Amino acid sequence: MTRIRRATPDIHTDDIARSREFYRQLGFEEAMDLGWVVTMVSPTNPTAQVLLVSRDAEQPSPNMSVEVDDVDAVYAAMTAADADIVYPLRDEQWGVRRFFVRDPSGTIVNVVSHS
Repeated sequence: MTRIRRATPDIHTDDIARSREFYRQLGFEEAMDLGWVVTMVSPTNPTAQVLLVSRDAEQPSPNMSVEVDDVDAVYAAMTAADADIVYPLRDEQWGVRRFFVRDPSGTIVNVVSHS
């Protein structure tokens, strides 16, 4: 059984700086900034996170992210179930392995494992 480590909303924004400041005021701290995506994390609960995604992100852009312990197993299960894979499984330069899948409601889910 694959273990889910965290699930986070991916919030699309036209103004990363303004969104970053808003979430700082809520108590989040910046954990990662790749320019087009910023991860904001609770300092007391590191699995409580918000991803801020700019319009500069690759398309399609996910609506949520789910970190799992075995992304290859989840990819195999989704492929076997004939799920709508909208971004193929790959290793990204910032140290994650991921794919995007569309759920039955149309929500795009970024399924990810850290390398």
